[in-house]
Amino acid sequence: MGLRRWMTDRIVEFLTEPLSRYERRGWNDPQALRRHLRKGDVLLVEGDNRVSAIIKYLTQSSWSHAALFIGDELVRRGGPAADRVREQFGDEAEWLIVEALPHGVVASPATKYIDYNIRVARPHRIRPEDLKLVLDDQIDAIGWRYDLRNVLDLGRYLFPVRIIPDRFRRTALHFGSSMPTEVICSSLLGRTFHKVRFPILPHVEFPDGFDAETDPSPGVRGRFLRRIFGYESGGYTGLFKMRHPTLLTPRDFDLSPYFEIVKFNVIADGRFDYQRIHWASLDEDTEAQEPHPRPYGAEPPPPALDE
Repeated sequence: MGLRRWMTDRIVEFLTEPLSRYERRGWNDPQALRRHLRKGDVLLVEGDNRVSAIIKYLTQSSWSHAALFIGDELVRRGGPAADRVREQFGDEAEWLIVEALPHGVVASPATKYIDYNIRVARPHRIRPEDLKLVLDDQIDAIGWRYDLRNVLDLGRYLFPVRIIPDRFRRTALHFGSSMPTEVICSSLLGRTFHKVRFPILPHVEFPDGFDAETDPSPGVRGRFLRRIFGYESGGYTGLFKMRHPTLLTPRDFDLSPYFEIVKFNVIADGRFDYQRIHWASLDEDTEAQEPHPRPYGAEPPPPALDE
C-alpha cells in the first residue's frame, strides 16, 4: 500500500504541474461574480496544468474543470466544518465551491479561479427541494478521494483513435475505480444531478417508426404517455436516458440545453453599452495605449447603500 500511495502522489504531482503559458481571454470582476452566483451554479474553469491540457485536448473544449457553488451552506449549518472554513478562508467562507481535485474533494473559495477563464452554468428552474438535495450531496462528498482511474478510462473513451469498438466502450469504461467515494470533478457533479433526475446531456430515444411531427398522441394514448414521460406539450418528446456520471466532462455543462450561461462580468448587470468601448485604431500602436479600466464597456456598478 505504501508503494501504491507513493506512485499515486508522484502521478498527482506530475498532472498538477502548471504549464509555462496560459492565455487569459477576459477580465473577471470578483464583485460581479459574488453578486450573480447562486447556490447550485456550476463554475467551469479553463485550468493551467498538465491534466487540464489533457482534458481540453481530449474533449476539444476550453473547459477542464467544474465545481458546484454552495455559498454559505457550510457556515450556515455550523459545527466543526463551519469553524474550519471560517478559520481557513475568513469572509470568503460564505462564497464556497465544492470541487474534486487530484488530492480529494474539498471546499474552496469561489474567487480561487478569478484569474482564470471561467464560465457560470445554472441549472434552469431546478426545484428548491431538489436544490437542497444537490447541496446536501455535495457537502457530504467533501473528503472523498480522486478517481485517477476514471481519468485514464475517460481518456481512452474520448481518444480520437478508437481502440475499443463503440458497442463495447460504454460497458468497458464507465466505472473508473468502481468505488462510490472516488470521483473526478465532472462525475461528482453528474452523480449529484443524476440523483434528482436533472438532465445534463441525456440520450433521447424514440420508438421505431415514431414521427413527432405527425403523431400528436391524442386521446387516451396521449394521456397515458404524458403520465409516463411527464411532458406538457401535445407532442411526445422521447425517452430520456441519463449518461453514466463517469462519462461526463466539464464541456457537457456548457453544451447542455438545460443549463443557462450567466454572463456575470458585464451583461448580467444590464449596463453593457457597446458604444462606450474604446477601440484602438488599426494604425495606432496598441501597446502604447493605456488599458481601459473597464475593458468591456460596462458602466460602473451603483454605489453601495449604507444600511
